[in-house]
Amino acid sequence: MRTVPKPARILAAAAVAVTMTACVGRPAPVQATAITAFGTDIPGTPAGGQLRWLLDAAPRAPIPASELGEHFTADFLKNIPADQLNQVLAVFKDMKLVRLTQQQDRSLVARIAVGTLPYDLSLTVDGTGRISGLRFQSPTPRSWAELDERLGKAAPRTGLLTAEPAKDGTCRPLHAVAAGKARPLGSMFKLYVLGAVAERIKSGAFGWDTQLTITPELKSLPSGELQDRPDNSKVTVLEAAKLMISISDNTATDLLVHKAGRAAVERTMRAWGAADERNVPSLTTRELFVLKGADYPKHAKRYLSLSDGRQRAYLKSVVAKVPLSQVKAWTAPRELDTIEWFASPAQICRAYTGLVKLGDKRIAEAMSINDAGLGLDKGTWPEVWFKGGSEPGLIDMSFLARTAGGKTYVTTVMAVNPKTPFADPHATTELLSLARGAFTLAGDS
Repeated sequence: MRTVPKPARILAAAAVAVTMTACVGRPAPVQATAITAFGTDIPGTPAGGQLRWLLDAAPRAPIPASELGEHFTADFLKNIPADQLNQVLAVFKDMKLVRLTQQQDRSLVARIAVGTLPYDLSLTVDGTGRISGLRFQSPTPRSWAELDERLGKAAPRTGLLTAEPAKDGTCRPLHAVAAGKARPLGSMFKLYVLGAVAERIKSGAFGWDTQLTITPELKSLPSGELQDRPDNSKVTVLEAAKLMISISDNTATDLLVHKAGRAAVERTMRAWGAADERNVPSLTTRELFVLKGADYPKHAKRYLSLSDGRQRAYLKSVVAKVPLSQVKAWTAPRELDTIEWFASPAQICRAYTGLVKLGDKRIAEAMSINDAGLGLDKGTWPEVWFKGGSEPGLIDMSFLARTAGGKTYVTTVMAVNPKTPFADPHATTELLSLARGAFTLAGDS
């Protein structure tokens, strides 16, 4: 889910902590001799020259596209356009260089600080001297104790589980923090939609190549892209599933819920352990937007006052008829404990084992498109699945990762602040670093 097009959302999805690569472009000016910035020597290498420019340029954001084109490769800017890149640089405009931790002619890693927050900045350049890769990451925790301490500071309500899935579908915990406490999921509920779709396909109800029609009544709000396609255009079940997982496309999600059936999603949630009564009825994304954003709190209060059966009727007779144009974005946490989807970190691990047990390669295709910039070494961790969720006051992340040696681990991190929104991307990068640290610690155990 995404209700507000904040820079924080864009950064979390597209740029911050995401490795971005490119391979073509013309040479950019680089420093020929060593320079000193903030008391630290920057090498006179192509990578060092671009770091010097970056430290100078970030406080000036937004930087003209022409200047960015002199310092970033064409492929980099194709993947991360100038407007998004400027939002990244604006977030880090106050960064100060603390020290260089690794350096070669065409790559380096630097420890920077934004206020009191530390980050590792990784920068690479191509043969022409232009930046082909840029990553901002919170430092990876080195122990479970450090991870727990940092998690506790991330939000008033948090949960974490790192576990090793077993063949029988259970999860063997390696480390847990409030792992049995159900919390709001945001778009992480789409794991259950994918499971319901795959189970219906396995039963022969329809196929991955079945065409879905994007009708006006099934369109939702961003995130996503299908809401912008012409009314009554077509998309396959497989394409919708990939968009639902990789870019959290809400219209794709609602199309799939409509095809599989709300009851099928509810059955999958129950079967995979997410039996919280608040999950019935299981909402579509459009319904959640209307309940929380249209004439709030009128529809929300009425809906919450009804029994399950009457809630279903209210969704069909009232909520379905509210135009999306009446939905107003909300910036403060709203109904996080009542109008959402709910599961615990332990139940999310069970959802991942359920997806694996279905044995459908299309599931793996969808789940492995986007790893959220987790930053695990691809040689050590060749396969990573990801699904997250967010709305004001909520950031959730869940991953499945497999080692080159065949070990599989699932990590879920949940952070909820029912009173205050996460106003910047630093919370997102911090949770990513905690998830990365959890896998690293699990792999070393």
